[in-house]
Formats: sequence, structure tokens, C-alpha cells
Amino acid sequence: MNTSDDELLAVARAGFLDEARENLQQFEQALLTMEADPADAEAVNSAFRAAHTIKGTAGMFGFDAVVGFVHEVESLLDLIRENKVPLSELAMGLLLQSRDQMERLLNEVGLADTDPAVAADSAQLGQALRELRSGVHGSHDAGAKAAHAPADASPPAAVGGVWHLSLQMGPDALRNGLDPASFIRYLATLGEVQGIRTLEHRLPELAELDPETCYLGFEIRLASAHDQAAIEGVFEFLREDCDLVVLPPGAGSAEYEALLARRAPDDAARAAVLACWQQLAGPDAPPFIERREKPEDRRVAEPERRSAARERRNSDRASAEETRFIRVRADKLDKLVDLIGELVIASSGAQLVASREQSPSFGEAAQRIHDLVQEARDGALGLRMVPIGETFTRFQRVVRDVSKQLGKDVELEISGGDTELDKSMVETIADPLMHLVRNSLDHGIEPTEDRIAAGKPARGRLALHAYHESGSVVIEVSDDGRGLNRDRILAKAIERELVPANAELSDEEIYQLIFKPGFSTAEQVTNLSGRGVGMDVVKRNVEALRGQITVASHPGRGATMQIRLPLTLAIIDGFLTAVGHASYVLPLDIVAECIAVPAECLAHPTRVTGTFDLRGEVLPYLDLSLFYGHTPPHGSRRSLVLVRDGHTRVGLVVDRLLGEHQTVIKPLSPIFRHLRAISGSTILGSGEVALVIDVPGLMACAIQSTTRQRPLAQRSQQG
Repeated sequence: MNTSDDELLAVARAGFLDEARENLQQFEQALLTMEADPADAEAVNSAFRAAHTIKGTAGMFGFDAVVGFVHEVESLLDLIRENKVPLSELAMGLLLQSRDQMERLLNEVGLADTDPAVAADSAQLGQALRELRSGVHGSHDAGAKAAHAPADASPPAAVGGVWHLSLQMGPDALRNGLDPASFIRYLATLGEVQGIRTLEHRLPELAELDPETCYLGFEIRLASAHDQAAIEGVFEFLREDCDLVVLPPGAGSAEYEALLARRAPDDAARAAVLACWQQLAGPDAPPFIERREKPEDRRVAEPERRSAARERRNSDRASAEETRFIRVRADKLDKLVDLIGELVIASSGAQLVASREQSPSFGEAAQRIHDLVQEARDGALGLRMVPIGETFTRFQRVVRDVSKQLGKDVELEISGGDTELDKSMVETIADPLMHLVRNSLDHGIEPTEDRIAAGKPARGRLALHAYHESGSVVIEVSDDGRGLNRDRILAKAIERELVPANAELSDEEIYQLIFKPGFSTAEQVTNLSGRGVGMDVVKRNVEALRGQITVASHPGRGATMQIRLPLTLAIIDGFLTAVGHASYVLPLDIVAECIAVPAECLAHPTRVTGTFDLRGEVLPYLDLSLFYGHTPPHGSRRSLVLVRDGHTRVGLVVDRLLGEHQTVIKPLSPIFRHLRAISGSTILGSGEVALVIDVPGLMACAIQSTTRQRPLAQRSQQG
């Protein structure tokens, strides 16, 4: 095999694995639905289809270990959907274990060395599946036993007879990436393929041939002991792209005549099909198949054949789907977004030059480019947006397994699954959500007897909720458990000298203590114990995404962990301000209004923070010039930018307002990571660097004492 073949095989393998993992997710979701509602026949069918698709595609690529094990799973599901095996707790447990085993087998696809332990687990679990089938269903006939045998076993004897398969491929089969030869090769796992003939009568003339359209048909004779359903199941994956007819052993002339009428719309096609059957069946052919087409008949029928082929070709094109989906590598999208970011910077530079040149035509052209770049930016970012519901769905299995492990009855509620978030953020937020979900199950929701004693429903409730708010995505993990123990958390913090013994803290400040490294109130340490286990990692990961996490708790009624994230990490609409000789960018979505600096702020020019009156409401403010160590300008008019973060509003005093600015966020160098309330940087059209303000971090800094005179940012650098 040459290099190009190796590359093609690697691409095909990667596509198979992506699709197989999607089917695994469908398989797991269907199993959980079956467990919740055993009478849901569609869920059983969905699980069967997912397993069958994995087996079929694995068979096409020759991944025998996957095929053999999934066949055992598929056989059990087949009996369950026929109501021959009850959906017991044992059966559900084995099926869920099988799902995990299928994932392990898929992870070994393409590896030169496989783990013997994985193969041993497949054999052990496969034996358990077979015992469940035989133990409940009783003895089977020879055909059923063959159907339930491992796929890598030797082909069954042809005691069932010889089947005739007629397969006419659909016109879009090749466009959809389907190889008929792969499915035909897979037939060998069900018996002995005694003969194959290709039907070519639908091929048009070379000038009219479309290389992407499939015109071929196949007539096959298969000696197999399997039943018709098993044979047709080989082509399950092809169902929408082929016309399959399976004639059983001993089929009579009437059945072949009906098949001939189906395959032969004209005399030329009839002659071609009859000739194919004669070559395929030989002496065993039914008597009427022996009729052969005369050469003069073929010459007469040739114009009709060409005309029919032309009509079929036009019909095939007309029926093709207008819209198709393609898979795109994530790194290619990242590269596209990076290029769009450079375009944004270049566009800002062009607008700046146009402004300096004071050329109306240049300014108009620069504005047109700016508008197009903005549309391209929105389109590129939209390609990376994915619904968070897929991540939420994964936790159904987690809730099921952990609640059973803890002996609790917990129901998972999911809402807002269609809320979209940048793909990179969805992948990163999965681990923090896992910590929150597991800790809610263990520490938050009480055992059943405690809930009943407290007058609560026996079944606990864990909810995952997502929604958009003020240009951010909010994800909430809430439960109806016992809530956080405020006094216990404070006592533990005092014991560990995290806060002074006489500290007066608000509820929110106390709840934030659970995010301190290693902090836990659990009496016994287990892999699930305490809300403090790994909670510092949760906060660190959330803050790495320029997000924040808050806690709300009601004793005896439950707790809610709220994560607030930006929509994207790449490009944002910003609001540019000047402080001293530096430029700072605020996310535009959080800017509420801009006003002149209130008198309360002017009365204390050396204070970093304080409060001011905004139309009868007292709000905190923070002077960015003092905070970042700049010298406030004397005599010039300054402004206050009112920003909101959820339900919190804070005024930021700046020196000048520079207006809206498309901001391409660049990460800070590691040597600057000690800076507080800075989430990144950006390049202005002039080539200068502006800093992107982390508003949640800035608000956290604003709660420092208002009497301190030294700049907080300067002091944090020295500390």
C-alpha cells in the first residue's frame, strides 16, 4: 500500500471512529430511556440500530474484535425487542457495561498492539450476554444458535440452503461514501458466497456518465444457515441507498418473475438480468431463466436502453439532496478564526489610516471592508458554536451510576440544551461540571430515608440548566438537597486559619471558601466525598475561560452552583477606553451606560473604591487609574462606565472613552499572569497593545478596603 493509500485509510478510520462514537452516545441514551420506560419500543429499536450500525461499519473496515463483541450485544437487544428476554436490572447492567466495552474496543482501532486485558473483558462479557440469552430464552434451534454465535467464528454450514440476493444500488450511494463491495464482503461472516454477478445494464454512454453516480446492481448467491432478517441486517446501513430483495432457498418461478419485473423496466434490461442469473445459477437455474436474448433483439432495444438510461440519470440528479453536511477538523476552524482575527486588526488599521488621510472615498472603502470582515467574523465564530445539550446528556449515565453506587434515587432534569457555546469551551467545561454533578449527588442530596423524614419526595432532583444573559452563557447545577452548612464551612475555615476567628463574612464569601485548595467538610474522604474535593480545580478551570462561579444555598432546600462564561474566547465586540497612557478594553455586552464622573467620586480623588448615587441607587465604583497605578489627569473631564455582571453593577472611572472596537483576544505571556483583573490583550489598528479587562476579577478586587491608598494592582505585584 502506498503513502496515499495509507493516508486515505487513516482518514476513513478517523471518520469511522467519529461516527461510531456518535452511535455509542445514541446507544447509551437509548438504554437510559429503556431503563426509565421499559415499554418504549422505539428506544429499544434505537439502541439496536446504533449497535448494528457500529457492527456494520466495523465489519467494512475489518475490525473483527469490534464486530464479534457488538454482535453479542445486538443479539440480546434483538431478543429484548421481540419480548423474548425481559429487560431486567441484570440485562440493563450488562448492556451498559457493554457500551463501555465497545468504547474500549474502538479506542484500540488502528493500534499495532492491543491490550490482552481488553480482549479478555470482551470474552467474559460476551459469555455473560450469551448466558443471559440462553438462560432466559431457553434452547434455540440451529438457525438461532448460528445467529447468536460470535462473528469471528468459522462460517456456519450451509444447512439452511442457498439464498438469492438482488442488490440494486441507489444513485447517491457513492456520494454518501458507501462502498458496496464492503457490504458484500461482510456477507462471508454469515455463510459462503457462492457467486456474484454485476448488473451493468443501467450504465449510460460514456459521454453521459456521471462518475459520482452509482449505476450498478449485484446478483448474489449465498449459502447460509441464518434467517432472512439476519441476512437483510447486513445491509441495514445501506437501507436508504439501495433496493434489496432476498429470495429464500427453494423460491419458485413466480418469485423470480416478480424480481425480474422489478429489475427490468425494458426488454434490454430483462435480457441482461436473465443472462446474469443463468451465469450465476448454472444448472440450478429455474427453467424460465434459460431463455436468452438474441443479438438482433439487443440491437433493436439499444436506442430504448439509451433513452431510459438518460431519463434515469436526469431523475437521479433531480432527486439529489440540495444541502449536505460535511465534517471539518476543529484545527481548520481554529485556523480560519485566527485568520479572521488578523483581518479584523488589518481592517481597524485601514480605518485609522482613512481617518488620518481624511479621504471620503478611502473612508467609504475602509468602512465597507470593515462591514464585510464583521460578517465574516460572525460567520466563522458561528461555525464553532455547538449546543451544550450534548454535554448535558452525558451526565444521565453519571447520575444513574453514581446514584446507584450511593444507594440514592435521583432524577436528572435538563433544560436549555440548545444554548450554544464555543466548542473549545464546551470541551473544557465538561470536567468542572462533572465535579459539580458528582458532589451534588454525594454531598447535597440526602439518602431516601432522610428525605422522607424531612418531608421531601423520596426521589431527589438534580437539574442542569443553561441560558444566555447579558452576552454571557450561564450554566447552573442545582439540587434539592440539604444545602451548604454555612456555620460548618466557616468553622472549618477558621480551624485551618483561612480566615480570622472574628471575621464577619457574608454568605456568598463563606460559600466561596469551598473553592480554596484542599478545603473539605467531609468527615470521611472517598472518591466522591465533600463539595471541597476538586472544587479549587473547578474554579481554576472556569476562571481560565474568563468565567466566574457563584454559589447560592438554602438550608434544607438545596444549592445552586452558577457558572457564567463568555460566548467565545476568540473575538468579541469591545468598548475601548483610555487610562493614563494605556488603553483598556471592556466587553461591549456588559457595558450598560456611560456618564460623567459623579460628585461622590470627585470628592475623594485619592480613593481607589467607594460608592456613588445613581438615580437613587447606591452602587460601588472603582477608579481604574488608581487601581492600575496610573496618575489621574488633573483638570480633564473623566467618565464613568457602568458595567453589569449578572445582577451586579459597578461603575468604572476612566480617563477617556474611545468607542466600540472589534477585539481579537490574545493570551498574555506567562510572565504577566500575576496581574489581576486582566484576561488578555489585543492589538489596535495603530499597532499598539491594549489590555482586555476581566470584569468579574475586577469586581472581586473592588471589594477591597476603600481606605487603602496604594494601588491594589501595584500591591498585588509586590506580593
